[in-house]
Amino acid sequence: MSPAIQKVQASDQGHSVCVEWEDGSESSYPCVWLRDNCQCPLCFLPSAGARRLLLQDLDVNVVVKQVALAGSKKIFITWPDEHTSEYEAGWLKKRCFSERARAELRADLFFPECQYWGSDLQLPKIPFEEILHNDESAYKWLCTLKKVGIVLLTGAAPRQGELIRLGHRIGFLRLTFYGPTWQVQDKADANNVAYTTGRLCFHTDYPVLQHPPGVQFLHCIKQTAAGGESEVVDGFHVCNKLKKQNPEAYQILSSTAVDYADVGVDYCDFAVYCKQRIIDVDSRGQAIRINFNNATRDTVFDIPAEKVRPFYAALKEFNDLLNSTEHKFTYKLKPGDIVTFDNWRVLHGRQSYPSCSEVTRHLEGAYADWDVVMSRLRLLGKRVLNRD
Repeated sequence: MSPAIQKVQASDQGHSVCVEWEDGSESSYPCVWLRDNCQCPLCFLPSAGARRLLLQDLDVNVVVKQVALAGSKKIFITWPDEHTSEYEAGWLKKRCFSERARAELRADLFFPECQYWGSDLQLPKIPFEEILHNDESAYKWLCTLKKVGIVLLTGAAPRQGELIRLGHRIGFLRLTFYGPTWQVQDKADANNVAYTTGRLCFHTDYPVLQHPPGVQFLHCIKQTAAGGESEVVDGFHVCNKLKKQNPEAYQILSSTAVDYADVGVDYCDFAVYCKQRIIDVDSRGQAIRINFNNATRDTVFDIPAEKVRPFYAALKEFNDLLNSTEHKFTYKLKPGDIVTFDNWRVLHGRQSYPSCSEVTRHLEGAYADWDVVMSRLRLLGKRVLNRD
């Protein structure tokens, strides 16, 4: 049911508008924000959902000249320059500045719920064709991917090209120096350690990029009989453990700029260098992205010499936690399986497998950005949940 307004009046000497709702709650809206967000055709372009009003034309000290209520569903404001604005009740209610309303809007837009896990992970599984053709299944997939960080899609055809179909389902894939998709298999003169039969330690992909891919897809086309098991670990869960166990180590890894390098030829020739913190944190000190790939960590280390050994000690402690039996989950992909996971949160690895003259293990990989994935998640949510 859409909200209804009981009463509206100016407050704070005209610098705010107070709305009393029929449910008994109140909302206060600063006038500078109301004027900035006038929805009239002069100030707003509906076809683009974009503001037309120029910031240089906004008076930060603006006050209302007159405010009136139309029925219970809309308010009208006249400004000192006689410009008029109108605001729908539902639009205002959704944008209330109370802590509760802002938390609800954050949850609605950004899906912040996080379910941590360790070796006890119950790997979520959804049929591949279902998520391609059923909006509810696709919505469930992306919701779970955001919350848990990993989902296994089953039943894809064991051939190249299925990830292109998956990319079309969400929007588009991320192009990198390794191509729109890339083939993980044992290769002569490998330009990446993944293209060997050796063990891969826990890592996130592509921290050498300023903006590493947010989501990774790995499609199993062929699987070796012996070895080749996949391993994953919840990096955010491990970060929380490290922060509690050794705050100093956490501080070092979240503040030290580490050099990464990747030079070679694939989709095109490349020479990529970047500085990243192993643990990126938000304003509260909470981990929001892991940037760790031991293979591409550069020999150059641009920090004072006396800080080197404490950094290595912190990194070793983090790595020990990643590899502890209580934190890591091991599984083996079957042909037709597509594992989809959060590359900013979930570190992945692979056990070694025997070298052979022919290709015995073949995965096709691809990336997508979280912006693309979250966009599709919101659009699917609107359809599935009938949201405005």
